[in-house]
Amino acid sequence: MIQIRRFRPADAAEVAQMVATTLNISNSRDYSAAYLEKTVKRMKPQFFLDKAEQTHFYIVHDGNRIIGTGAIGSYWGSKTEYSLFDIFVLPTYQGQGIGELIIRTLEQDTYFKQAERVEIPASITAVDFYRHMGYAFKKGHETVDDEQLYRLEKFPQKQPAKVVSPQQQEGAS
Repeated sequence: MIQIRRFRPADAAEVAQMVATTLNISNSRDYSAAYLEKTVKRMKPQFFLDKAEQTHFYIVHDGNRIIGTGAIGSYWGSKTEYSLFDIFVLPTYQGQGIGELIIRTLEQDTYFKQAERVEIPASITAVDFYRHMGYAFKKGHETVDDEQLYRLEKFPQKQPAKVVSPQQQEGAS
């Protein structure tokens, strides 16, 4: 049964392995082997232990197997802007709604609910998924940056304008 919960320190080694597997399989069509190797080397268990101290970090598991991750944390120390981090789903579980589960969970987190703006550094591989989830290119960042990532954002507290029909207007008078 697929469930989501907060990261625990004991998860770090399995998370690092799951992320390495996902990067090397899912991102290999968009990134060079050297880029992926450098990224995997950086994302060792200690990376995720440190991340969990700075963010609200979640894992998705199927029984005892970790199959996905995602985190939300402050954007450079801001109290009004936050970032999504480390959203990964094992390749064998992609296309089954796990990524959407992670995003929905992060968007129910207290950090997201208090945010005026949420940014996500999106890989070339995942940019279309995040756009499908309602994230738009940050102004002036419609192409990949020096880190080979897109910068997308969402404004959670901006409510769409309420449209009032002519019939509703008549009823109000």
